[in-house]
Amino acid sequence: MSRKRAALVTAGIAAGAVASGIVGRTVLNARRRREDPEADEPLSFLPPEDLGRVRSFDGTELAVRAAGDPAKPVVVFAHGFSLDLTTWHYQWRQLSERYRCILFDFRSHGSSDQAAHGDLSPLAFGHDLAAVLDAVNDRPVLLVGHSMGAMAMLAMVETRPDLYDGRVAGIAITGAAAGDLVRGAMGSVTELLRPRLGSLAQAARRVNRLRRYVLSSPTDVAQVVARATQFGPDASPAVVRYVLDLASRASTQVWTDGLAGLMDLDLRHVVHHIRVPALVIVGDQDRMTPPSSSVALAGELPDGRLEIIERAGHFPMLEAHEEFNRRLEAFASGVLAIRRTKRRSA
Repeated sequence: MSRKRAALVTAGIAAGAVASGIVGRTVLNARRRREDPEADEPLSFLPPEDLGRVRSFDGTELAVRAAGDPAKPVVVFAHGFSLDLTTWHYQWRQLSERYRCILFDFRSHGSSDQAAHGDLSPLAFGHDLAAVLDAVNDRPVLLVGHSMGAMAMLAMVETRPDLYDGRVAGIAITGAAAGDLVRGAMGSVTELLRPRLGSLAQAARRVNRLRRYVLSSPTDVAQVVARATQFGPDASPAVVRYVLDLASRASTQVWTDGLAGLMDLDLRHVVHHIRVPALVIVGDQDRMTPPSSSVALAGELPDGRLEIIERAGHFPMLEAHEEFNRRLEAFASGVLAIRRTKRRSA
């Protein structure tokens, strides 16, 4: 494997949306000529309620928004690396009819503040999620996470294990893994990178330089990489362009410090402590965290189950949103109904 390809592969595996940033402003010319049902979808539209700023453990202030009746059961969404809360566009717009949907931007992402003291570690992201949960209310919640957001849910077992003992009713994970990510697909690439590119921090800096170079290029040099690494064959060109634009706007610190932390992440030891119902959803075309990683994760979770969405890539909640929402709503209905019954009987 060439040095350049090793950097690209590691970036994609480590952080979900990394390859999106590398491809930057890629325009999918062949698909542009086809009819795109998502072309006019207002993907950047924010949930209507601004809940203000929530302060995380180190003083970093997070932007939090909401949709839906405050009296309804609560679903909290955690977005992926280099993205923001708008990647849950199709979920909050549909689920807010039945649930109170809470969405936020992680530190140094979206509208949230830059990380205080530069802390972009996975544990800091876990603290961010815990801070939002503390600020919402004291009712049980369903956590839904994509890529880095799902890893933050796992990291929260270390930062705030108490939240899994009563507050968290269930979790839904997409585009993420625990041990299989580190020891399996990523492990061999990491070992390749260390001697050739130095430390993981140096590797992340090289990936960021490559990303910036491609972003400044007037040509569509990476459109094949975009389709090959990120999306399924039916992904809307508008959705692809939107994800690429979000990732291209992420700061250099996210792409270096944040990426390096995710590269070296190993959360296998926490998975067995998550005893709430867990749904792992994966697109069968996901090459960042392939179905084999999701099979492993679902098998390690004490109450885990796996569902595969055909012809979807790393962003099933955007690419195949109707099918994703159907499965998520079925899971949410069962999990939150069980918790309400338990609370009434107590």
